[in-house]
Amino acid sequence: MNNARLYQVLKGPVFSEKSQLLGDSYGVQVFKVDTNATKREIKKAVELMFEGVEVTKVNTLNVKGKTKRFGRTIGRRNDYKKAYVSLKAGQDVANQNLTGADAGEDVVNTTDSASETANNE
Repeated sequence: MNNARLYQVLKGPVFSEKSQLLGDSYGVQVFKVDTNATKREIKKAVELMFEGVEVTKVNTLNVKGKTKRFGRTIGRRNDYKKAYVSLKAGQDVANQNLTGADAGEDVVNTTDSASETANNE
């Protein structure tokens, strides 16, 4: 598994009441992941993205998209895969520094230049 593949495995965190409760009480973090990702890939991706985090267990599930109506037409949301990642006791993803392609880049603040031009006019 190369690093380029591992950077594409994690799609983003899942923010819900259940995921917050699991994170607070059991140290389990919930992520949306690539539908073709394996448990080993998910484990390595989390350990690569967040420095100093050890993953003890990964549980996955496929979530089927809901059917929704838009007037007369019937639509369907996308299916996705969710991963419940158990971390070693005392560790948390929120306190870790993100490593990756965008972690080292400088952030340009455009609001300062816009406010300066507005004040000068």
